Amino acid sequence: MVKRVFGFLNRVLWHGFYHRMGTMNRNFFFTVLLLSAVQLSAQRVVSFDELSVRLKTESDTLYLVNFWATWCAPCVAELPYFEALHEKYRDRPFKVLLVSLDYKSQVAKRVSPFIQANHIQSEVVVLSEKDPNRWLPKVSEEWTGAIPATLVFDKSRRVFLEQSFESLRDLELVLQPFLAP
Repeated sequence: MVKRVFGFLNRVLWHGFYHRMGTMNRNFFFTVLLLSAVQLSAQRVVSFDELSVRLKTESDTLYLVNFWATWCAPCVAELPYFEALHEKYRDRPFKVLLVSLDYKSQVAKRVSPFIQANHIQSEVVVLSEKDPNRWLPKVSEEWTGAIPATLVFDKSRRVFLEQSFESLRDLELVLQPFLAP
Protein backbone atom coordinates (compact mmCIF):
# COMPACT_ATOMS: atom_id res chain seq x y z
CA MET A 1 0.00 0.00 0.00
CA VAL A 2 2.81 2.42 0.89
CA LYS A 3 4.55 1.58 -2.40
CA ARG A 4 1.33 2.34 -4.28
CA VAL A 5 0.92 5.73 -2.55
CA PHE A 6 4.50 6.76 -3.25
CA GLY A 7 4.36 5.32 -6.78
CA PHE A 8 1.32 7.47 -7.44
CA LEU A 9 3.08 10.50 -5.96
CA ASN A 10 6.10 9.87 -8.18
CA ARG A 11 3.91 9.65 -11.30
CA VAL A 12 2.08 12.84 -10.34
CA LEU A 13 5.31 14.73 -9.78
CA TRP A 14 7.01 13.19 -12.82
CA HIS A 15 4.27 14.26 -15.21
CA GLY A 16 4.24 17.80 -13.87
CA PHE A 17 0.70 17.58 -12.57
CA TYR A 18 1.87 18.95 -9.23
CA HIS A 19 3.20 22.11 -10.86
CA ARG A 20 -0.11 22.79 -12.59
CA MET A 21 -2.06 22.49 -9.31
CA GLY A 22 -3.07 25.65 -7.50
CA THR A 23 -1.70 26.26 -4.00
CA MET A 24 -4.95 25.20 -2.38
CA ASN A 25 -5.03 21.96 -4.38
CA ARG A 26 -1.38 21.25 -3.50
CA ASN A 27 -2.14 21.73 0.19
CA PHE A 28 -5.15 19.43 -0.06
CA PHE A 29 -3.13 16.84 -2.00
CA PHE A 30 -0.34 16.71 0.60
CA THR A 31 -2.84 16.68 3.49
CA VAL A 32 -4.51 13.61 1.99
CA LEU A 33 -1.11 12.03 1.39
CA LEU A 34 0.00 12.73 4.97
CA LEU A 35 -3.24 11.36 6.44
CA SER A 36 -2.84 8.22 4.32
CA ALA A 37 0.69 7.72 5.63
CA VAL A 38 -0.48 8.22 9.23
CA GLN A 39 -3.31 5.72 8.75
CA LEU A 40 -0.93 3.16 7.22
CA SER A 41 1.52 3.50 10.09
CA ALA A 42 -1.32 2.94 12.57
CA GLN A 43 -1.41 -0.75 11.64
CA ARG A 44 2.17 -1.42 12.62
CA VAL A 45 3.18 -5.07 12.97
CA VAL A 46 4.84 -5.71 16.34
CA SER A 47 6.38 -8.61 18.20
CA PHE A 48 5.21 -9.44 21.69
CA ASP A 49 8.48 -8.07 23.08
CA GLU A 50 7.64 -4.70 21.51
CA LEU A 51 4.05 -4.89 22.76
CA SER A 52 4.99 -5.97 26.29
CA VAL A 53 6.64 -2.61 26.92
CA ARG A 54 3.24 -1.02 26.27
CA LEU A 55 1.49 -3.34 28.74
CA LYS A 56 3.13 -1.70 31.76
CA THR A 57 3.14 1.88 32.98
CA GLU A 58 4.49 4.04 35.76
CA SER A 59 2.55 7.08 34.59
CA ASP A 60 -0.94 8.26 35.54
CA THR A 61 -2.31 7.16 32.19
CA LEU A 62 -5.13 4.61 32.12
CA TYR A 63 -4.75 2.03 29.35
CA LEU A 64 -7.53 0.07 27.70
CA VAL A 65 -6.06 -2.69 25.53
CA ASN A 66 -8.31 -4.88 23.43
CA PHE A 67 -7.17 -8.09 21.71
CA TRP A 68 -9.33 -8.71 18.65
CA ALA A 69 -9.37 -9.85 15.00
CA THR A 70 -11.29 -8.91 11.88
CA TRP A 71 -12.65 -12.48 11.60
CA CYS A 72 -14.06 -12.44 15.16
CA ALA A 73 -17.71 -11.27 15.06
CA PRO A 74 -17.98 -10.44 18.81
CA CYS A 75 -14.70 -8.49 18.54
CA VAL A 76 -15.96 -6.44 15.61
CA ALA A 77 -19.30 -5.83 17.34
CA GLU A 78 -17.66 -4.25 20.40
CA LEU A 79 -15.07 -2.07 18.61
CA PRO A 80 -17.45 0.93 18.45
CA TYR A 81 -17.52 0.96 22.27
CA PHE A 82 -13.73 1.25 22.41
CA GLU A 83 -13.87 4.02 19.82
CA ALA A 84 -16.54 5.85 21.82
CA LEU A 85 -14.35 5.74 24.94
CA HIS A 86 -11.33 6.86 22.95
CA GLU A 87 -13.32 9.95 21.94
CA LYS A 88 -15.01 10.49 25.32
CA TYR A 89 -11.77 10.49 27.32
CA ARG A 90 -9.60 12.17 24.67
CA ASP A 91 -8.71 15.02 27.04
CA ARG A 92 -7.71 12.76 29.94
CA PRO A 93 -4.63 10.60 30.51
CA PHE A 94 -6.32 7.68 28.75
CA LYS A 95 -5.16 5.48 25.85
CA VAL A 96 -6.95 2.84 23.81
CA LEU A 97 -4.77 0.27 22.08
CA LEU A 98 -6.38 -2.24 19.72
CA VAL A 99 -4.17 -5.30 19.25
CA SER A 100 -5.18 -7.24 16.16
CA LEU A 101 -4.44 -10.95 16.17
CA ASP A 102 -4.96 -11.22 12.41
CA TYR A 103 -2.06 -12.81 10.54
CA LYS A 104 0.71 -10.46 9.46
CA SER A 105 -0.05 -11.41 5.84
CA GLN A 106 -3.58 -9.99 6.26
CA VAL A 107 -2.55 -6.43 7.20
CA ALA A 108 -2.86 -4.97 3.69
CA LYS A 109 -5.74 -7.23 2.59
CA ARG A 110 -7.99 -7.13 5.65
CA VAL A 111 -6.80 -5.10 8.62
CA SER A 112 -5.99 -1.77 6.94
CA PRO A 113 -9.16 -1.76 4.79
CA PHE A 114 -11.22 -2.69 7.87
CA ILE A 115 -9.69 0.15 9.91
CA GLN A 116 -10.35 2.65 7.13
CA ALA A 117 -13.88 1.44 6.36
CA ASN A 118 -14.84 1.62 10.03
CA HIS A 119 -13.08 4.97 10.64
CA ILE A 120 -11.16 3.61 13.62
CA GLN A 121 -9.15 6.39 15.27
CA SER A 122 -7.63 4.42 18.16
CA GLU A 123 -4.12 3.11 17.76
CA VAL A 124 -4.05 -0.31 16.11
CA VAL A 125 -1.12 -2.73 16.09
CA VAL A 126 -0.97 -6.21 14.61
CA LEU A 127 0.70 -8.78 16.85
CA SER A 128 2.98 -11.09 14.91
CA GLU A 129 3.71 -14.07 17.13
CA LYS A 130 3.62 -17.72 16.12
CA ASP A 131 3.56 -19.28 19.60
CA PRO A 132 0.67 -17.97 21.73
CA ASN A 133 1.74 -20.22 24.63
CA ARG A 134 4.82 -18.02 24.98
CA TRP A 135 3.01 -14.70 25.34
CA LEU A 136 -0.56 -15.39 26.55
CA PRO A 137 0.45 -15.92 30.20
CA LYS A 138 2.51 -12.72 30.09
CA VAL A 139 -0.66 -10.76 29.34
CA SER A 140 -2.62 -12.68 31.98
CA GLU A 141 -2.25 -16.09 33.62
CA GLU A 142 -6.05 -16.35 33.34
CA TRP A 143 -6.16 -15.98 29.55
CA THR A 144 -7.12 -19.15 27.66
CA GLY A 145 -6.50 -17.46 24.31
CA ALA A 146 -10.14 -16.72 23.47
CA ILE A 147 -10.97 -13.34 21.98
CA PRO A 148 -12.16 -10.73 22.45
CA ALA A 149 -10.04 -10.10 25.52
CA THR A 150 -9.45 -6.80 27.28
CA LEU A 151 -6.77 -5.54 29.62
CA VAL A 152 -7.33 -2.38 31.68
CA PHE A 153 -4.47 -1.03 33.73
CA ASP A 154 -2.77 1.96 35.26
CA LYS A 155 0.31 2.15 37.46
CA SER A 156 -1.41 0.58 40.48
CA ARG A 157 -4.13 -1.76 39.17
CA ARG A 158 -4.66 -4.32 36.45
CA VAL A 159 -7.86 -6.09 35.32
CA PHE A 160 -8.06 -8.74 32.61
CA LEU A 161 -11.37 -9.76 31.03
CA GLU A 162 -11.83 -12.60 28.58
CA GLN A 163 -15.29 -11.63 27.36
CA SER A 164 -17.17 -9.51 24.88
CA PHE A 165 -19.00 -6.36 25.90
CA GLU A 166 -22.68 -6.16 24.99
CA SER A 167 -22.87 -2.38 25.39
CA LEU A 168 -20.84 0.75 25.93
CA ARG A 169 -22.21 0.87 29.47
CA ASP A 170 -20.79 -2.61 30.21
CA LEU A 171 -17.34 -1.46 29.13
CA GLU A 172 -17.61 1.81 31.07
CA LEU A 173 -18.49 -0.12 34.23
CA VAL A 174 -15.11 -1.86 33.98
CA LEU A 175 -13.38 1.54 33.74
CA GLN A 176 -15.24 3.18 36.64
CA PRO A 177 -12.99 1.95 39.47
CA PHE A 178 -9.99 3.34 37.56
CA LEU A 179 -11.65 6.69 36.85
CA ALA A 180 -13.00 7.33 40.33
CA PRO A 181 -10.94 9.84 42.35
